[in-house]
Amino acid sequence: MTDWYYHLPGQGRIGPLDADNVREAYRDGRVQRDTLAWHVGARDWQPLDRFSDALGLDDMAPAVPPPLPATPASTAGDRVERVSPYAPPRAALSEVGDYYADTGEVVYAGFWKRTAALMIDALVVTVAYYVVMIVAVLVFGVGLSGLFTGNGAGSPGTLALLMGALYLAYPLISGVYYVGMESSSTQATLGKMAVGIKVTDNTGHRLGRGQAIGRWASHLLCYLTLYVGYIMAAFTERKRGLHDMVASTLVVDRWAYTARADRQQRGLGAVAIVVLILGLLAMVAYVGIIAAIALPAYQEYVRRAAGAG
Repeated sequence: MTDWYYHLPGQGRIGPLDADNVREAYRDGRVQRDTLAWHVGARDWQPLDRFSDALGLDDMAPAVPPPLPATPASTAGDRVERVSPYAPPRAALSEVGDYYADTGEVVYAGFWKRTAALMIDALVVTVAYYVVMIVAVLVFGVGLSGLFTGNGAGSPGTLALLMGALYLAYPLISGVYYVGMESSSTQATLGKMAVGIKVTDNTGHRLGRGQAIGRWASHLLCYLTLYVGYIMAAFTERKRGLHDMVASTLVVDRWAYTARADRQQRGLGAVAIVVLILGLLAMVAYVGIIAAIALPAYQEYVRRAAGAG
């Protein structure tokens, strides 16, 4: 059975309740279509109207809400807005779409959590690139075979086209991936979702497509500074890298600027820890392989140099 909650002004969160209790509250006029509600498994708080199909509210006629007790004239306007079914929900949090202001302290994503997310994203983009590369080689393979066998089936233009496609594929895949996902409703790439963080603008709102493109292009500055731009995220006040400063963006906990801001976590989390450990092991293995190749070659060079002397 799913546990339901709803939020009433001045009373806070009500629940857990089952669906029958919520329907009864709606029938009695205690909650309205614009009352903020949430159930186990839902991503965020939403007006109760969003759950009308699940609760069967369309088949029910809500009761006329009881008159409100007399209050000072300074708050009368607020009472009228809450009673009206067309008024926005008035909860302890200020809502603008999926964005909530005044949620208290914001937890910014730290350097190591962002590093873990970057490692996952780099793997995703790399795998996608190699898939595209294999497909491109298969598509152009017939033409290239003619170029190298001399039977006239291929041409230098075909080879140039293939090389151009391979060079452009990686940045194109990267751009589509980062821009598309960071400007989507998730506000995060697969790596960021895995470690529990997201990207917002300076005020906590979702990025527009243009700002997401600017953020992706700004990564070039981090490469030009020999990755110092990324390392800046470990020392700046709001954990911002150079590309974040240029694009006016923030990387925060996935629950920041939502109705469940109390769920924000400061720690790395299990996924980030596992990814960082695997990355460290992969780096050690890479260094070991390079050493295994380089040391015998160096020893052979020394032996030959000694023999020649």
